[in-house]
Amino acid sequence: MVNIVLFGPPGAGKGTQSEKIIEKYKLTHLSTGDLFRKHLGEGTDLGKLARKYMDEGRLVPDEVVIGMVDDKLANTPDTNGFIFDGFPRTVAQAEALDKLMEKNGTQISGMIALDVAEEILKERIRERGKTSGRTDDQDESKIETRIKVYLDETLPVATYYEKQGKLSRINGVGTIEGIFENISKVIDSY
Repeated sequence: MVNIVLFGPPGAGKGTQSEKIIEKYKLTHLSTGDLFRKHLGEGTDLGKLARKYMDEGRLVPDEVVIGMVDDKLANTPDTNGFIFDGFPRTVAQAEALDKLMEKNGTQISGMIALDVAEEILKERIRERGKTSGRTDDQDESKIETRIKVYLDETLPVATYYEKQGKLSRINGVGTIEGIFENISKVIDSY
């Protein structure tokens, strides 16, 4: 089983590359955004709990998010592995994910981090904003904030996996196929 954390700042190309990885390696996409929509839409206990925090304008606690991830792992027994998208975002979440994977008899194979210079990220996000319809792709201050949050809060997760010898950095600038070829070499080495 191959379990990958795909990592990088907003605009690094995670969405594009995750689609290619899923297609080639037949992995199950695990996005916390999708999990939230599922649990909220179905009105599950976890969804109701998440809604309570969201309605109060608070972040949903890690244990609720981990509960949703656990539910997805438990209900997807016949898979070649998972690609984690947008999760973990903090070291605490990475530690909880490691425990969860161990409980399920597996582990994170590696983190693939797409490295892209900040100016290129901003340019990509602005370009994407022309067609995505996302307001946070079109507002310069929101773009700056998203990149800053990534650098301040999320980047330490890369250090966490690096200490485990599981971090692979990939240059996220180039052709989509060229970047994917480099990602595939890393995955094939697991």
